[in-house]
Amino acid sequence: MAGEVLVEVEGRRLRLSNLDKVLYPEDGFTKADVIDYYSRVAPVLTPHLVDRPVTFRRFPDGVAAPGFFEKNTSRHAPEWIRTVTIETPGSTTGAETLDFALLCDLPSLVWAANQAGLELHVPQWTVGPRGGKQSPDRLVFDLDPGPPATIVECCEVAQHLRETLTEDGIEVLAKTSGSKGMQLYAAVTTTSDTKTSDYAKSLAERLEKTLPTLVVSRMAKNLRPHKVFIDWSQNNPKKTTVAPYSLRARPHPTVSTPITWDEVAACRTPQDLTFTADDVLDRITTHGDLFAPLLAGKGPKLPR
Repeated sequence: MAGEVLVEVEGRRLRLSNLDKVLYPEDGFTKADVIDYYSRVAPVLTPHLVDRPVTFRRFPDGVAAPGFFEKNTSRHAPEWIRTVTIETPGSTTGAETLDFALLCDLPSLVWAANQAGLELHVPQWTVGPRGGKQSPDRLVFDLDPGPPATIVECCEVAQHLRETLTEDGIEVLAKTSGSKGMQLYAAVTTTSDTKTSDYAKSLAERLEKTLPTLVVSRMAKNLRPHKVFIDWSQNNPKKTTVAPYSLRARPHPTVSTPITWDEVAACRTPQDLTFTADDVLDRITTHGDLFAPLLAGKGPKLPR
């Protein structure tokens, strides 16, 4: 393995290590490639991370070996990494609070990539100037296909959800999960921690009644084969969802990729909506940030 390399990123000094270590064996995609991807995607990724505590999914030995989730910022992190202390009652670690990293700029993102933090997961809320949790500002629907269903069926469900959300005055955007399914996002305004979850659940249940052979809103795994599970519970403030433009720990360096509604409608095979790091960088050149509308300001209030 190559030794350490000292670099300067926007005035911050970073020590990068094991750059030639292969993290995606089937592609030969190295840690250097991971760092390069996150460096190049940073202009569109970091705005979606601002003030959102990040949970990492780290794979120091690559995706062929077990990885692990990490919420607490390493004590070896540079002092300039911004952190926020969040209450975590009932945490599996036994800690009542954890110090989460906030990856608001390029140096922080490069630091995370050097930790083999391949996946970046964030909540649907931000922290305020003093570090406290704000009310949710994102509504999310996680569409999870039960085999033999695939993202093709997810696209069909997504279009039905979009129709209902549009009727309620909510603009919704789509992205792939980078794994099997996809997610829908909308900017919203709410003063309740439970409002987004309650609303998402009501829509999922309504769609299950309308399309009983295609949709399931209940979490029991035995109900999911051949159907798309609309996971409304991802709106729980304790949960996180993979960030747009995050890599995924799959055999290939696939990415959770924002997509157009034309692409959703045209999807006929899973390969139609499978994008790797290189694909995504090309897409950004063509499309820009398809999730930019989420950053345009406060979203509408949810209907009662």
